[in-house]
Amino acid sequence: MPRHNRSPILVTGAHRSGTTWVGRMLVAGGEAAYISEPLNRFHRPGVLLVPVNRWYPYICAENQAEYLSGLRQMLQFRYHAWAEMRSLRSFKDLLRMGRDASIFARGRLHRQRPLLKDPFAVFSAPWFAHVLDCQVVITVRHPAGFASSLKRLGWPFDFHDLLDQPLLMRDWLQPYREEMQAMLQSPDDIIGQSAILWKAIYHTVDCFQERYPQFQVVRHEDLSLEPVPGFRTLYANLGMQFTPVVEQSVLRSSSTENPAESSVSDRYATQINSRASMDNWKRRLTSQEIERVYELTRDVAKQFYSEDEWE
Repeated sequence: MPRHNRSPILVTGAHRSGTTWVGRMLVAGGEAAYISEPLNRFHRPGVLLVPVNRWYPYICAENQAEYLSGLRQMLQFRYHAWAEMRSLRSFKDLLRMGRDASIFARGRLHRQRPLLKDPFAVFSAPWFAHVLDCQVVITVRHPAGFASSLKRLGWPFDFHDLLDQPLLMRDWLQPYREEMQAMLQSPDDIIGQSAILWKAIYHTVDCFQERYPQFQVVRHEDLSLEPVPGFRTLYANLGMQFTPVVEQSVLRSSSTENPAESSVSDRYATQINSRASMDNWKRRLTSQEIERVYELTRDVAKQFYSEDEWE
C-alpha cells in the first residue's frame, strides 16, 4: 500500500503507450488534477517555467538544480500567468491558458493530488519518486504496437536527444549507444527507430522493476482486455477510491461501441474500443516489419511479452 494518499502521481512510459488513457482514467474520480507533459519540449511556461531542450530529459541528483524549483512550484499548483501571457501566439494558446489555469486553481482549491501524465519523464522516474515523493505508474505497450503507432503517425525519432545526455547514457543507455548512433544514418527508418527506442526505454523500466518494486508497471494490453478490474487495482494501489463514477468513465472509454483507434487528427483521444485496438499492429505492419521489430527488441521484450503474443 502507498505511504499516504496525498503524494503526487507520475504516469509515464514510452509515448504512444497509453499514458494519456491511464492518466485520464486516474483523474476521473476527482481526487487528482491532470497536468499534461511538463517535460514535453513544447510545454507551456504557465505550467512549468523551466525550459526543456530535449525529448526524454534525464533528471538526477547531479542536474536537479535546473528543474527542482520549477517542478515544485508546479506541484503546488502555482500557475505562472504572466509568463504564459507573454508566450501567447494564437487563440488556441489563449484557450489552453484558460484550461491550464483552471486546472491549477481547482487543484489548489480542492487539495487534489497532482497527476503528471508525462511519457518523457520515464528515465527520470526514480528522481520523481525520491525527490518529489511521486507514486509512479509506468505503462508498457507491445513493441509492435508501439512501432505501428509511430508508423501510422509518421513520427520519426532523433536519437541525438538521448545520445547528447551524458548522464543518461552513463546511467542507463550505454549498452545501446552503437545502435542509436547507427539510427542517426537512417532518419526516415521509423520502424527501426521505434524498436531501438522501445528497447532502450523498457530495458530501463525492467531495471526499475527490480530496484523500485513500489512502481506500478502495467501493460496496456492487460488494461485493454480487463479495464475495470485493471483500473480498480491501480486505484487501490494508489490509495484512491474506485467509485461508480470512475467505473462508468472506464467503461465509456473502452466500450466496444467506440472506434478501434483514434483518428490521426485526434491522436490523443481516449474513447477507444480497447480490445479491438490491441490488434491494429497486426494489420498495419507487414510480416517483415513485425519480424524486424521482434528481432531488435526480443531480448528485452521477453521480460514483458510471451512468444505467443507476437503471433
